[in-house]
Amino acid sequence: MEATFNPPQLPTFVPTGLATAVSTPLPTPKNNVAAELPPPTITPQPIATTTVTQLPTSTPTATLTPTPISPCSKRIPQDDLFTIVTQTYGLSREYAPQDLVLLTDYLPVDVTLGFPTELRQIALQPLIQMIADMQSAGLQPRILSGYRSYAAQAISWDKWNREEPERAAILSARPGHSEHQLGTTVDFGSPELAGIVGIPDIQFHTYFYQTSEGVWLAQNAHRYGFTLSYPRGALEMTGFYYEPWHFRYVGEEMATLLLDLEMYLTEYQLLNQPEPCIP
Repeated sequence: MEATFNPPQLPTFVPTGLATAVSTPLPTPKNNVAAELPPPTITPQPIATTTVTQLPTSTPTATLTPTPISPCSKRIPQDDLFTIVTQTYGLSREYAPQDLVLLTDYLPVDVTLGFPTELRQIALQPLIQMIADMQSAGLQPRILSGYRSYAAQAISWDKWNREEPERAAILSARPGHSEHQLGTTVDFGSPELAGIVGIPDIQFHTYFYQTSEGVWLAQNAHRYGFTLSYPRGALEMTGFYYEPWHFRYVGEEMATLLLDLEMYLTEYQLLNQPEPCIP
């Protein structure tokens, strides 16, 4: 977001201490007494010369003091729902949200698959409602991932680079550069994916968009405050390939705005927010 600077109103300086001349009328003579008196003798007096010294004009100069930004490696956001995280702008290894909750305490095992997945409290109720509505529509949504710490992301990055080096950039992010560290991001799965792809037990694939769960999320997630982080065509700006399973909670207002503008979150952020940290 480009910051718009409104220069401060310059103060008007009014010189003080200068005398103001006031004309005082002479008294009116009574009973024409003054007419019978001889004219007064007037002794010329020296004329006082007033020297007016020009006061200096003060012109304050407005100076912009840029807000200092720290290196991304030391960046600890204040649990902002709109924190920018890309392959360029990362987070400190020390950052962790303060309101994480365990999803297995709120959702059935056929959704969480028994994984100890955590999510920020602010996104919990919208997620629960969205899952309930999906199930009511006959769908079988699965949550494959939620919050991941810096250390957990490092393990994930190493795993995918070791097991599927050609697809690692699609399946994972470098530690400190994953939206999952924000605690507001969910990776969804579908029992239909293996049959569509033709690979048993596969959990992540771009063909997720063809599953019933993927179609429903693409059409309805914004109503619950979730937005697709990495749509097609976002690679150049986000550094991530298409991830139809990766949804981030930003609140219903922002999610709907992005849908109406036909924009994705990172695109909107980089166009409307200042640089968050020094890469």
